[in-house]
Amino acid sequence: MGKKINVGILFGGKSAEHEVSLQSARNVFDALDREKYNPVLIGINKNGQWLLGNESRFLLNTNDPKKIKLDSALNPSVDQVALAPESGGLLSSLSSGAREQSVDVVFPILHGPFGEDGTVQGLLKLAGIPFVGAGVLASAAGMDKDVMKRLFRDSGLPIAKFITLKSYEKRPGFGDIAKRLGCPFFIKPANMGSSVGVGKVHNEAEYLAAVNEAFRFDVKILFEEYIIGRELECSVLGDEEPCASVVGEVKSTHEFYSYDAKYIDENGAALEIPAKLDVKISARIRELAVRAFCAIECEGLGRVDFFLRNNCEIIINEINTMPGFTKISMYPKLWEASGVSYSALIDNLIELAIKRFEKEKNLRTSV
Repeated sequence: MGKKINVGILFGGKSAEHEVSLQSARNVFDALDREKYNPVLIGINKNGQWLLGNESRFLLNTNDPKKIKLDSALNPSVDQVALAPESGGLLSSLSSGAREQSVDVVFPILHGPFGEDGTVQGLLKLAGIPFVGAGVLASAAGMDKDVMKRLFRDSGLPIAKFITLKSYEKRPGFGDIAKRLGCPFFIKPANMGSSVGVGKVHNEAEYLAAVNEAFRFDVKILFEEYIIGRELECSVLGDEEPCASVVGEVKSTHEFYSYDAKYIDENGAALEIPAKLDVKISARIRELAVRAFCAIECEGLGRVDFFLRNNCEIIINEINTMPGFTKISMYPKLWEASGVSYSALIDNLIELAIKRFEKEKNLRTSV
């Protein structure tokens, strides 16, 4: 048997989806084949510090999102480490300067800003380490809903109506937005995931509150058309020849598929896999999922979310370049229903990461 691969599981982070990341990390840690891999846990606390730790210290209460307390689990200590450019996967201790741990590939199971938005991906590229998932461009474009929707639109993909507003621009009135998008409509931060900071607006009072709330999380916000329809999702896997999973349906018991519905309320939503769809509609959604994946130059994995209006009109909502990765999350569940087990999915993603790294390593960066 060859040398085991040291897989750095990078999780936590500064975003509002900090706790969700810990749940995903727990599942990836448990599923890694110990005959092939040595898992290395690298936790990022809410101050952005990188810490080495073990399962008993970092992966507490991950079965109950209401009890996850990552700040207490990820306090600064002598285990604080850093990655230097061209380190080749060597994590350096900040206390002694000694080389503490090496990793061969990183699984950045980070959700939201400062992890899924290209920032960490850029750092890993500078450090010369293979990593799972999308690169800098696709990560940044997938996180920025304004840029993402414009790329989809320019690729001829069906999207809902939207308006973008930056913090320094004059704010339009409620009536102006309602006239252009209809009422109710959604307001959300441009760069945030899992419905954090999202508001559904029916009147002027809600409008003002939702605008202020969205601007708490980003300097750019979106007003989006409210689509009445079924919420469908499709997973994509691959690099040069990406393929799509079966289609699943989210049936939320909340007014919309909010953060609480996804991660806190155990009865917040039901997942139907595969979704009960006309064969042609299902095939079309899978085709559009791959096209959306390619439109932002995505790699590795992505989950594309759709609305189906009147059981005939397909509308792309967004792509998530690092979707939730717990065993009950939609991304792995869709692949499980397509014949790819959770462990096999992780194997595939690690292999894709290493293959891409080896190919890019041979590219010239100067004349």
